[in-house]
Amino acid sequence: MSTGTKPIFSRRKFLVGAAGTIIAGGFYARFAESQRLRVSRHAVRLAEAPAPTTKLRIVQLSDLHASSVVPLEFIAEAVTLALAQKPDLIALTGDFVTDSQTGPAGYAAILARLAAAAPTFACLGNHDGGVARPKAPSNPSIQPVVDLLTRANIPCLVNVSHTLTVNGCRLQLIGLGDLWSAMCSPEIAFARTPPRDGATRIVLNHNPDAKDLLRVHDWDLMLCGHTHGGQVRLPFFGTPFAPVTDKRYVEGLHRWENRWLHITRGVGNLHGIRINCRPEISVLDLA
Repeated sequence: MSTGTKPIFSRRKFLVGAAGTIIAGGFYARFAESQRLRVSRHAVRLAEAPAPTTKLRIVQLSDLHASSVVPLEFIAEAVTLALAQKPDLIALTGDFVTDSQTGPAGYAAILARLAAAAPTFACLGNHDGGVARPKAPSNPSIQPVVDLLTRANIPCLVNVSHTLTVNGCRLQLIGLGDLWSAMCSPEIAFARTPPRDGATRIVLNHNPDAKDLLRVHDWDLMLCGHTHGGQVRLPFFGTPFAPVTDKRYVEGLHRWENRWLHITRGVGNLHGIRINCRPEISVLDLA
């Protein structure tokens, strides 16, 4: 017998509500979270290495991914926020573009602001060129990105090192080629690196999975990107889409075999989406 009242909950209402939730979530992931830059901060004590005589601030940016979903205006905003941290040294750890360069002249002018403020060095990522990437490459040559960085006065370290002194701290920066692009050759890079002589050794390397190739080499801190922090972080499931084999190292600062490994979430993204994983500029204070 009918009571004459309408059901409180119906399949149609459920579907409408679910669709609305999905649309709202998609809007947030695309137009809100992916645009909300944050600053992460880490104190790094190099207990097993020659310690810097004074505190050294490194700002790391990675995975800028200039593209239709990561406009140059957003990258410029990230650069402004990075410079506001007053870095002594700036490290850029790859994936400057997604598939092709976007306005190279304007892009170079934005990146040049970093080099004008502090010593700035870069390594390359899997989207920056190389014929051995997992998918068919649209950037078979690394030269366009190298030229972009050169135009911005930023040395690009591909299996080479650079020695410098910052704030009284002697540093050896060792830049590696990308792992997925079959260009990561630490044996070449370290062979080209002079003896430590009291220097702190910092490795610039896009993909944290390459750490296993560096196990036999002598270094203190490795700065990586590539993962986007997982880009999508799900309750109970974590970061199932993180493009690394070793899911223990998707973001943040980690102790690894008496050394430090830092993976930043990066600035840009692929496909314009981030969920529970805001883009970031990373600040590391060495002491």
